[in-house]
Amino acid sequence: MNDSYVPAPVLREDAAGWLDDAEKRIRADGGALAALFPAAGRRCGRGPVPGEPGWTVDQAVRVRLLRALPAGGKPLGETLFDLYAHGDAAERLAVLKALPALAADGRLGEAGLPIVRDALRTNDTRLIAAAMGPYTAAHLPGDSYRQAVLKCVFTGVPLSVVAGLDRRRDRELARMLADFAEERLLAGRAVPPDIWPLVEDHPDVLTKVRALLAEGPGHPAPGTVPTRQHTLD
Repeated sequence: MNDSYVPAPVLREDAAGWLDDAEKRIRADGGALAALFPAAGRRCGRGPVPGEPGWTVDQAVRVRLLRALPAGGKPLGETLFDLYAHGDAAERLAVLKALPALAADGRLGEAGLPIVRDALRTNDTRLIAAAMGPYTAAHLPGDSYRQAVLKCVFTGVPLSVVAGLDRRRDRELARMLADFAEERLLAGRAVPPDIWPLVEDHPDVLTKVRALLAEGPGHPAPGTVPTRQHTLD
């Protein structure tokens, strides 16, 4: 499955007819999207797409509507941001999920980054997770990407949903995560286990963390972090 994959849900006859007509209207006049985009859930449904974890029918339909837009580049980015800024949570998620597909169409470039940055400023874990998809992995600059990964750790978004970690993980990210682990250990708090594989890539950043784990009961409290032999050896 490629990064720009969008599922094609099976729609009722009336819903499929509405979608076909909506796409034609948007291709003819991009301004028609403003009224059609919010109506997608009511007209086509909001349930999950069978066999497509993480996708709902309205999200997939809204992505199709966005791909029908004739604009590209900065004008497309501005249209997307306006929809995102004025939309409800479901509409915002759809805009974020559309970014990889629109980028794959060759029309978006970096014009979608303001949307990503706005989503990452929120504390809504659904938006943060959606923002950390393939588009962000391909376009967000290094420092911002590292901060976004740290935001996921802070807010409890599992790193398994973060696109691009295999190729974008580096020593600086490992250092930031080790500093985070150190703070948690000093406070006697649990360290999310999914950070360890990223930190272990660079053993030199683990000196203080190893020392804290070696101190025993005081750092951290018993049972709050994985044992040393399962995480750092």
